[in-house]
Amino acid sequence: MRLQGKVALVTGASRGIGRATAKLLAQEGAKVAVNYTRSEKEAQSLAEEINKQGGEVLLVKADVSKADEVKGMVQKTVERFGGIDILVNNAGVIIVSPFLDLTEEMWDKMVDVNLKGPYLCSKEVAPIMLNQKKGKIINIFSVSGLAQRTALGNVAYAAAKAGVIGLTRSLAVNLSPHINVNAVSPGLTETDMAASLPPERNRMVIEETPLKRIGKPDDLAYAVLFLASDESDFITGEVITVSGGRGMR
Repeated sequence: MRLQGKVALVTGASRGIGRATAKLLAQEGAKVAVNYTRSEKEAQSLAEEINKQGGEVLLVKADVSKADEVKGMVQKTVERFGGIDILVNNAGVIIVSPFLDLTEEMWDKMVDVNLKGPYLCSKEVAPIMLNQKKGKIINIFSVSGLAQRTALGNVAYAAAKAGVIGLTRSLAVNLSPHINVNAVSPGLTETDMAASLPPERNRMVIEETPLKRIGKPDDLAYAVLFLASDESDFITGEVITVSGGRGMR
């Protein structure tokens, strides 16, 4: 119960890494606001799981790339739980396209959700945390935002995710000393997003990974839990890569 009495807002929490994270934070005692955009059925099933465990949960539908919806999401969370101690910016989208086939619409969609979303959510939540004089913001991005092969075939996605690194480090300075801002960088993980990728690409990733498997959502959730807990109070502006060692390449 490392998060007893805390309030967490997890974006993109209905599936994959976000779902595992919301469930684990609730198990550790946090009251959790579960954000979703389209996957209402999955979000409701997660809420049922958390309720069965004796946790407290709030479902909030919002598009994180739209400022007015983010504002409403944060207001609903505060009205229900009284504050926000932990923000997990997990919502993301990927559209696989060769660079020369990449349209402006595809670019805007990936940048809006993957980079603008964390900016809007952090901006809305930060005043609450500063008033409390304590808070944790954890940004989920991707090894595609780092300098390695995974970035080569996904220009807009890689650019947006690399931007999250800059956002994380800048916020860590601007929101110090009361708010810790860190990032978790997943490698290929067992999610719907990974399932949409070509099988040969997934096999290549496993071959290049020292631990010889792709990640599981729980692998990432435990890293988020550490950064959300008091155990990480002297860590800010850092990136934890959870990729089975592939981030070394």
